[in-house]
Amino acid sequence: MNIQKVGVIGAGVMGASIAAHITNAGIPVYLLDIVPESASNRNGVAENAVKKLLEAEPAAFMDKKNVRLITTGNIEDDLPKLADADWVIEAIIENPQIKQSLYQKLEAVCKADCLISSNTSTLPLALLVKDMPDSFKRRFMITHFFNPPRYMRLLELVSSAATDLTFVKAVSQFADIKLGKNCVTCKDTPGFIGNRIGIYWLLYGLLDAIKNGITIEQADAVISAPFGIPKTGIFGLLDLVGLDLIPPILKGMKLALPSQDAFHEVNRLPDIVQKMINEGYTGRKGKGGFYRLNKVDGVRIKESINLVTGDYATSEKADLSAIKDAQKAGLQVLLSHPEPVAQYAWRVLSNTLCYSASLVPEISDDITEIDAAMRDGYNWKFGPFELLDKIGVSWFVDKLKSENRPIPTLLATNSSLYSTDSGRLAFADLSGNYHPVQRAEGVLLLSDIKQQTKPLLKNGSASLWDIGDSVACLEFHSKMNTLDMDSMAMINQSIDKVSREFKALVIHNDAENFSAGANLGLLMKAIHESDWPTVELLIKTGQQTYQRLKYAPFPVVAAPSGLALGGGCEILFHCNAVQAHAELYMGLVEVGVGLIPGWGGCKEYLRRCLMQPKRPGGPIPPIIKAFQTIGLASVSKSAFDAKELLYLSTNDSITMNKDRLLADAKTKALALSKDYAPPKPYLYPIPGKTAKVLLNMGIKAFHLIGKATDYDVIVSGQLAHVLSGGESDFTAPLSEDNILALELEAFLALVKRPGTLARLDHMLKTGKPLRN
Repeated sequence: MNIQKVGVIGAGVMGASIAAHITNAGIPVYLLDIVPESASNRNGVAENAVKKLLEAEPAAFMDKKNVRLITTGNIEDDLPKLADADWVIEAIIENPQIKQSLYQKLEAVCKADCLISSNTSTLPLALLVKDMPDSFKRRFMITHFFNPPRYMRLLELVSSAATDLTFVKAVSQFADIKLGKNCVTCKDTPGFIGNRIGIYWLLYGLLDAIKNGITIEQADAVISAPFGIPKTGIFGLLDLVGLDLIPPILKGMKLALPSQDAFHEVNRLPDIVQKMINEGYTGRKGKGGFYRLNKVDGVRIKESINLVTGDYATSEKADLSAIKDAQKAGLQVLLSHPEPVAQYAWRVLSNTLCYSASLVPEISDDITEIDAAMRDGYNWKFGPFELLDKIGVSWFVDKLKSENRPIPTLLATNSSLYSTDSGRLAFADLSGNYHPVQRAEGVLLLSDIKQQTKPLLKNGSASLWDIGDSVACLEFHSKMNTLDMDSMAMINQSIDKVSREFKALVIHNDAENFSAGANLGLLMKAIHESDWPTVELLIKTGQQTYQRLKYAPFPVVAAPSGLALGGGCEILFHCNAVQAHAELYMGLVEVGVGLIPGWGGCKEYLRRCLMQPKRPGGPIPPIIKAFQTIGLASVSKSAFDAKELLYLSTNDSITMNKDRLLADAKTKALALSKDYAPPKPYLYPIPGKTAKVLLNMGIKAFHLIGKATDYDVIVSGQLAHVLSGGESDFTAPLSEDNILALELEAFLALVKRPGTLARLDHMLKTGKPLRN
């Protein structure tokens, strides 16, 4: 079965967003909904949904041109169009009768080998197919996406004994490779895995905070970063999801779950939440929720609700000694701390983790599937069982016993739930026996390699690993993978070692972000001490190191995901090829801190603009393109957008599933290693003073109309000097070394200015650029 065309019925937030993400895979989609009451435009519901997709934040499309792949329609006139669809996804109201009525129509129009699935989040499959013919049951399953579908990797799959496994295999492979999903097989139980645990966790946190006088800031501070949970915590996430969705979910779970299930203990809606819903405070999509933005004297102030009185007041950051102590001594200290908010954390986490353990094997036989569901559906850094191991199972069980609480069967052995004793990650079953964690074909994780072997080379900022088949992997592992002199030393050492012992090098890490760029803290230290020789050494070392990488006698393939900014973007420019994760946000952002790219970023990006086959003629247009992109600190919104920006070349490739990124990069590196020859140096045919005059005229014009600040003029002037070729003229093309010298000159000129110091200081303190 080959999925080449998809239909989505239901153009609400989820249905429309699912359609958008399927177009990210290059697949055309029919998006159908009801005919609106005012039928002047019978496709109005679906068309309006597409318009909202184009404005959505975060962006639903990886490339806005993908919108052309969506054909809108309505279910009264256009169901016959689904006759050529290979997969039809139902994403309509959570009403079994309405869904079944639609299924009967789909059974009549869809071809026999078309998969039909539901995006239901709570309704069991058995209920949806009740009284449906066997011909329908064989090609029906649940495919539950999480919101927003582009960014949340989890796809829960529920099938029945009647489902043809051909359909299950086809959708699993398509969702994995084309959509970047982690497909988790769930049993046909209420809420499946993610929402069964996630909703319990949210409700317990909500009810306990109200009962014990914990403020929402305190709750979100403690039930977040310390446990690897997103900073939204409990209440921020409820605002994001929408408070109005809680009542129907509670109703559905009450009807579906057995009476003895612990979920019933938290299955109630507090009066304050019902009052908020009634008044339109449904979260971010309404007037606000537990948090809201309120204008006071023209200034937007973040406010939070008092869970007792229902009144809003200015939100104040929680200052918790328990969290500070835990940063030094670990989670056990936090969970046993006498501070009330720490006791709140223990109650919420211990009950959530015990509930998760009690659901094995009801919702899944495999704890790895449950952990994956919470990681990829709720963005937890650790699934519940990984978190139990991080806390310490033995300690956790002893604390439960001290409170006379029952011990879930899964924890009765008092042993770790994961083991690496065999050199391979294994998980425990209910009997305490360990089974190897299975990886799909084509998946290679650096974390697995690190459990099986030791690094070839290592320092505080980077390591070199053998990933097999004569390919090495260079990993950055400093904070945010920022680059410093240790990083440069490891790159140089890696070049030497790979030259002698390997065929190719991949640069990759499995952190959330590839690299946030140069370590600005080190740069600031040198600036404050007026240690200009150290600043010059830092820039020269970066330039020389990246040049060595570019001209190494073996292919270098980068495999980035997440942020690749500043120096992290520049290293990608110096690799022979890039195998990028689709969620790649790369850019030369140095102007935001009052600098220009100094590690060859200007050199390499200007080359890309000059070599662009479809560019306008003459040397000036590519220089303007480079000036605009660098001067605006443009950051790609995806790897596809990075190609549009010329950050990635046409020969660079994109992987949708991050788990497959390293394997794909390794394959590319091995392919390049056959008869490999380093690239030839490039000569820059740029006009020098002429281009510089034109760029400076543009800068002044922007300044006059208020689009460039006083210091933007200074920084942009130095950027113009570099990209135009300085004082050169068109008769003598510049070498790469000439451009690098101009970068160094401009960088050193800017780094000594108070305006740059102010921008750097502001960025380090606030994480935001200063417009001075």
